[in-house]
Amino acid sequence: MDSVRIDKYLWAIRVFKTRSDASEACNGNKVKLGGVNAKPSKAVKAGDVLEIRKGSALFTYKVLKVTENRMGAPLVPDFAEDLTPESERAKLHAPRETVILQRDHGAGRPTKRDRRQLDDLREAMDFE
Repeated sequence: MDSVRIDKYLWAIRVFKTRSDASEACNGNKVKLGGVNAKPSKAVKAGDVLEIRKGSALFTYKVLKVTENRMGAPLVPDFAEDLTPESERAKLHAPRETVILQRDHGAGRPTKRDRRQLDDLREAMDFE
């Protein structure tokens, strides 16, 4: 086997929990192969460099061997070399700003305008 689909490979080396998660990441332009956005069906071969965006961190892996079968975590270093710098890993554990969304007791229900502002704030907090 010379090559394998990128979504199968990312699932096999345990980057994503399910293959559909890997496919969604590819379709969402969160996976790059050689600096170019990769579709789920893109073929991966030994020597390729993958960049995967998860949250605010950018993970980098070098393909050592290809496989379609999911493996245990101790076997992953035989198939992929993790090139991710420690500074990127630290982004996952960085403290987030906490915003408490609450209204004063007795203030009544929020107006339509207030609700839109609250929804915009919640959406902004989810994507950071």
